Amino acid sequence: MIYPTRRAIYLLLLGAPMALALGLVRPELWLVAPGWIGVIAACLILDTIAGANPRHLSLDARFPHQVGVGDAFDLSLAASGGAVPPRAELALALDDRLAEGGRLASDMRAVAVDGGAARTLARTLSLTASRRGQALVEALWIRWAGPLGLVWKQRKFAIGGAISVVPSLRAVTEEGSRLFQRDSWFGLRQQRLRGEGTEFEALAEYQPGMDRRAIDWNASARHVKLLAKEYRVERDNRVVLAIDSGRTMAEPVGGMPRVDRAVSAALLLAYVGLKLNDRISLFSFAAKPQALTPAYMHTQDFPALQRAASLIDYAHVESNFTLALTTLSAQLSRRSLIILFTEFTDATSADLMIRAAGRLARKHRLLFVVIKDDEVESEERRRPETGADVTRSNVAAAMLRDRQLVIARLQRLGADVVEVPADAMGASAVEAYLGIKRAGTL
Repeated sequence: MIYPTRRAIYLLLLGAPMALALGLVRPELWLVAPGWIGVIAACLILDTIAGANPRHLSLDARFPHQVGVGDAFDLSLAASGGAVPPRAELALALDDRLAEGGRLASDMRAVAVDGGAARTLARTLSLTASRRGQALVEALWIRWAGPLGLVWKQRKFAIGGAISVVPSLRAVTEEGSRLFQRDSWFGLRQQRLRGEGTEFEALAEYQPGMDRRAIDWNASARHVKLLAKEYRVERDNRVVLAIDSGRTMAEPVGGMPRVDRAVSAALLLAYVGLKLNDRISLFSFAAKPQALTPAYMHTQDFPALQRAASLIDYAHVESNFTLALTTLSAQLSRRSLIILFTEFTDATSADLMIRAAGRLARKHRLLFVVIKDDEVESEERRRPETGADVTRSNVAAAMLRDRQLVIARLQRLGADVVEVPADAMGASAVEAYLGIKRAGTL
């Protein structure tokens, strides 16, 4: 496609008042007007012929077919063939999961190929997927101006590619490996498996730093030295990772929906739990419960949990805690640790959740993981300058009071509540899970 630039249009419009002035002063010079138009038209034709031809270009677009939500990746574009302009503009039509509004504009510059005379237009874009699903990369438009700057030469390339946006495993590969490497460096992993828990393992000579309550005074008197009891952490526990995918969890925090952060944290927890030989299940719900996965206990089963997590969809309806937690309780035949990733905004909307959690806490151990609302906290702390600021600060303070009331009611029921920043959700949830295992209260 070839069309005139703004410069060409301005030059044509500039000839009109000049021709009118000459026609009034010297009527015989009326031929200047069509002559001016003819000169501009000839320049347009010359500018069209000269320079690179868009029909000779070919596009090479490279991007991964699968990325994790919230993980950055590169989309490389290269246009080559025939004469290449030194600079061009590009417009990319793609899914709004990859760019806000579904459109991305940038520029491309010509670079030499293998140090030779041939050149190619190249550009590498760094993108980040904001939500899970199939993200389409539809088409690319490239345009550049002719040597005289009077025409745009444009070419459209249909890409038609798709990127599968799945739950991110970055936290699993980085944070999970760091946790277990740290334990192996300092011997903490063995100390967690032996020396803490509820099942008696053996007697060992007391060492500085051991819990004094573990000293067996009778055995110490018989052997005339301090002996302490070592315990073994319970294994083969049933752990259910329950993810709320309702309306409040679909809202973004830090540029990513809460449910995606919950999925990443749940996968990190699943990885750690499988390493510790616990039975891990995944459960999600919104207006109605979704499928509960089988209880996996081997690390080779982790891909099955990842596939189940990728199927958790975004729901824009209120979550039905009564139906979800009642259904979950009916499917659990033994005492389990239920780690619930959810969000609550006020005491009224959370009342049904508290009642359902109270019935569930009679038989099972509950751990609630919620994300701190930094936006509301900053609004409450901000110094008011106008009447509207005072109103916003009071509303934010009331919301925070309701939130703390809900947390206090859950804790009175015997449930643990972990309120963490969005970026530290996975690590904090793992620490809470390991703390429950160390205490042997499951």
